[in-house]
Amino acid sequence: MTHSMRTDTQAPHFDDGRDWRDTATRYALLPLRVFLGITFIYAGLDKLTDGAFLKEAGSGSIGDTMRAVRDSSAIPALVDFALKNPVGFGYGIAIGEVAVGIGTLLGLFARLAALGGALLSLSLWLTVSWASDPYYYGNDLAYLMAWIPLVLAGAPLLSVDAALRARRRQRQGDYQ
Repeated sequence: MTHSMRTDTQAPHFDDGRDWRDTATRYALLPLRVFLGITFIYAGLDKLTDGAFLKEAGSGSIGDTMRAVRDSSAIPALVDFALKNPVGFGYGIAIGEVAVGIGTLLGLFARLAALGGALLSLSLWLTVSWASDPYYYGNDLAYLMAWIPLVLAGAPLLSVDAALRARRRQRQGDYQ
């Protein structure tokens, strides 16, 4: 693919007539997908392999973390629910993060994966990072906002979802 430059006020374009800005727009969510996918896989695996995290009590445990944030969270009842089985809750968070990360990175059920990521980020924001002051010191709100474009757009390019859509279209064309 070669680029042609115009000397007038029009934007540079590809030889097939596409504007480079159109191409950039098509790929704009890809860096976000890669970042969130890798980050959530890493976060989940880190929790699953951390000897202290998946314990009911002790330094660095999910149980002690939840007890520490209980009174400062936006929804103490959510923390109370997690404290009924902190180890199970910790496994749920960790496995959820890995699943969301894989789905996002591969673009497999991308909107569902993004919704899962948004819900995980929302629950962590309302519990663990709610008391961050000022609010921008807590990263969970920023992650929640980052998931929203992927919930809306899915993974239209370089994804399993896009490949499956193309295959369905091809099959429908074969039957017409």
